[in-house]
Order: sequence, then C-alpha cells, then structure tokens
Amino acid sequence: MFLEIFRNTVFVIEMVFEILKKEEMATGVWKMVIDAPDVAKASKAGQFVIVRAYGDSERIPLTIAGIDREKGTVMMSVQALGKGTKQMTKMNAGESLADFTGPLGTPADVKKIGTVVLVGGGVGIAPVYPQIAAYKEAGNRVITIIGARNKDLLMMEPEFEAASDEHYVTTDDGSKGHHGFVTDIVKKLLDQQNEGQNEGGYEGEKIGRVVVIGPPILMKVAANLMKNYPDVEIIVSINSMMVDGTGMCGCCRVIVGGEVKFACVDGPEFDGRLVDFDTLMNRLMIYKKEELAASLKYDEECAGGICSKLD
Repeated sequence: MFLEIFRNTVFVIEMVFEILKKEEMATGVWKMVIDAPDVAKASKAGQFVIVRAYGDSERIPLTIAGIDREKGTVMMSVQALGKGTKQMTKMNAGESLADFTGPLGTPADVKKIGTVVLVGGGVGIAPVYPQIAAYKEAGNRVITIIGARNKDLLMMEPEFEAASDEHYVTTDDGSKGHHGFVTDIVKKLLDQQNEGQNEGGYEGEKIGRVVVIGPPILMKVAANLMKNYPDVEIIVSINSMMVDGTGMCGCCRVIVGGEVKFACVDGPEFDGRLVDFDTLMNRLMIYKKEELAASLKYDEECAGGICSKLD
C-alpha cells in the first residue's frame, strides 16, 4: 500500500502481491511464485526482496530465485525456520502477501570470465539458479555444484542439470551424489585445472570465478579453500540480519576488507576472501533466544488450531 497525492487529494493505492504457486521443493523448503510485475521487470540476478506475510509480520530478506518478466512473476524459496517464515509457508496460492519490496541490493557482477563455478548449499541452492542464465548470456561456460545434508534437502536438480554445462550433486551423508561437501568438488575441479596447465594439456577456458551461496559456515570454508587458488575469484552472497533493506538502519553491517559495509546496499555479494565471517556469524546469533521463543509460541498457536496473524 502507498499514498499518492494529486491536487490536494490523497489516494490510497493497494498493492496486491498474490501467491500464484506454492510447492514444497525439499523437506521444509517451499517454492513460492509471486505476482509482482514491477519487481520482476526491474530485478537482476543476485538481488533480493523483503517480504512480510501479514501487516504485523517480521520483515524477511529473501534472495530472488527466479524471474519471469513476461509473466510478471518472481520466485523465491522459503525455509520454514522462524515465526515469520512459518507464517509465510502456511499461506496458500490465491492469498496475498502484505509486502513484497524490491528489487534490493546490488546485482551480481556478471561479465565474461571464461568458466564460472556456481555453488549452492542447502536453502542457498535456489538463489543460484538465476545466475546460471545470467553468466551464460555473458558468454561463460557454467559449472554448477549443489549440496545438502541429505537427498531430501536437495532441490531443483533437473533445472540445474538442464541449464548447466556441467553439474555435480553432493550430500553430507552420501545419500545422493558425492559423499561429502560441495567444496570437495570445487577443490577437485581447480586441482585438475592446475595439473592440466602444469602439464600443458589443459583444454578449454579456465575457471576464473567461484560463486557460493549458502550458510555462512559453508561460505567461510569455501573462502578459506580459495586461499590456495589466488588466481581464481571467490564471490559470496551475504544474507545478514536486516530491517529496512535500504541502508538506513545499519543492522546488516558486515566487515569486508577491514571496512564496514552494508549487505543491503553494498552487497549482498562480496569478495569472499575479504569477509569477516566470524563477526558475521556472531551477529546472526544475537537474537536467537528471542527468535526461538517467538517460533515456539507460534507453533503452540498452530497446535491449538489458530495458526495466524497473531503476535
């Protein structure tokens, strides 16, 4: 909703962000397609939206996982963890979100590099997907690696396989694909490239960039790994604690290269080698006690049959 003033008359214009489609992509993770033509028209890979289920709900930052400009829709993946995301995932197709603000943040720095490795871990898998098309349109060869704790938490496998030049799957427990972590495959690919170059037998455009989206610990491990490959860029997407999403509150600050940056306007993508992940992860824990209490209270309300807009 917003106000428009014309000749001393105030008009209240209601914005409707209808949920057109909702389906479970993986255990506890939902795909939601939203009718938002203006957002879709302006969005680029790497940007995010801030969403509220109801007028009094928490503001949730979510990286855009799909854009269809012709249909005027935006796709996002939502993991039901806290009260705000649980409220959202209990909504159904045909209902409308209170707010769907975006696109926010700086778009991904997509350019011709040669070969790009795109890595998605857990709920970070879906936001990687728009970057495949973006990097390919820029003339790159794209390798994708997706990973999760187990096969039930993997998502969008057919879409990734169809869109990528090479595609790899990993699970922590070995229930599907490589038994291990996404960083194992990154290391294998880069080692093969270095060995081939040293022997003079490497063919094709070399890997020039690795992009990682996922939990902070995954991005930290990936950034540490890339210290061994100084000639390859490492880009991470930071989903820090956030309120307004426009740089006013400073809540999303992150230390990059010893300087304070705001993930909402300077990011969300940064050079992974420069991010202070320890400070980032400590800040993400500040309100864990309050978040857990709100989530448990909401679960109790739902058990009593009043899953709701209630505080």
